[in-house]
Amino acid sequence: MAGRMVEKRESIMRGARTVFGRDGYTRTSVDAIAKEAGVSTRTIYNHFENGKAELFRIIVEEGAVQIHDAQLDVIDRWLRKVTDLEDDLVDFGRAWVEPLGTFPDHFALVRQLRAEVGHLPPELLKAWEEAGPLRVERALGERFQGLADDGMLRTDDPRQAAVHFLQLISGEIIDRSYYGALPLPPEEVSSLIRSGVRAFLRGYLPR
Repeated sequence: MAGRMVEKRESIMRGARTVFGRDGYTRTSVDAIAKEAGVSTRTIYNHFENGKAELFRIIVEEGAVQIHDAQLDVIDRWLRKVTDLEDDLVDFGRAWVEPLGTFPDHFALVRQLRAEVGHLPPELLKAWEEAGPLRVERALGERFQGLADDGMLRTDDPRQAAVHFLQLISGEIIDRSYYGALPLPPEEVSSLIRSGVRAFLRGYLPR
């Protein structure tokens, strides 16, 4: 019985992830999720008492944690030991944008989330930011503080430096690929990352 309950819950989650990613939050109905998941609406409310609002929050937070874990792994693997600052940051940047293609369902949700930001509860947006983006910025900021302590970077605000860095290496890639929905050619991605790294270093190298 417990196994069937877990299976039903996972089916509902998969169906909700598909429908939210396709239709967004405001246009999604519990009926549409039930149809996609192959269950009744009553089954959905048995598992998720607050219906689509609860489902959306859980799915967004779970996706943010997945991306957060993947990005922390990238920070650890590529910035643990930096020897050639520019090349190591470029390699890091290439690894950083890989999740755009690895987690398409999550980034479909992110596209919808940003499109509907004015119609979503503020507490949901805050929960998403805390589960993923803000934690990653803090972690990268801590690593940049280490690079500054080693004399490789110059910054009074390492978290802000991390935000600048991520915007420079991935902002255009994210915008032009629509969060990975329309991937750019690998050579173009590499060129954009290197130019972003060089722009970052012009502002943050020690003088």
